[in-house]
Amino acid sequence: MTTTVLPDRRQRRRLETIEEIVGVAVEVMSEQGVGGLSLGEVARRMGIRPPSLYVYFDSKAAVYDAVFTRGWRSVDDVMEPVYADVNGAADLTGFLLRAGSVYLRWTIEHPVYAQLMNWRPVPGYEPSEEAYAAAVGTLDAGLVAFARLVERGLLREGLTAERLLTAWTVLLTGVMTQQLANAPQESFEHGRFTSTLPELVSMYAVHYGRTAPSTKGRR
Repeated sequence: MTTTVLPDRRQRRRLETIEEIVGVAVEVMSEQGVGGLSLGEVARRMGIRPPSLYVYFDSKAAVYDAVFTRGWRSVDDVMEPVYADVNGAADLTGFLLRAGSVYLRWTIEHPVYAQLMNWRPVPGYEPSEEAYAAAVGTLDAGLVAFARLVERGLLREGLTAERLLTAWTVLLTGVMTQQLANAPQESFEHGRFTSTLPELVSMYAVHYGRTAPSTKGRR
């Protein structure tokens, strides 16, 4: 029998404070730009002295790592039910349209996270190995799903799941980048760039699919 060890009150308070710091940091970045994070401003908004932040994070890079990790874990949460349905997907276009819509909607609704996760907006910052592990976990889940699509005959053979997923992520990242860079005020539903997703998915399905893509896919 496995015994779960619950954090004591002090540990819970520490974890809550860490989450609060990350949340306030995202708030600051949403106003000042991802590269404009100021730990002094974070401390001011929390009503504490700046040195107190170093009890929880030893550097600004560590705060960025926490935001990076939280973002990828959130993406993993929203994509998990999509990938779980890969075995029951009726057609390639419908599955990819759902997957692409879920991911792109998340990025448009979480622009600070999306920029830090997919761009390099902070001079000199590179995610630590520990933080990057969250991104690798999400990528691995995608690889499993695309490998299954190949096995089911929905994606053509002769290309690795890595190659197929790379092309797919280039497509999605391109749409996200155009939307966030050129029309960040627009919603996912009404974005001039996100609205091109159905056509782009159909193009991908025509090029990489083994069966005729459905024309009935909707976001």
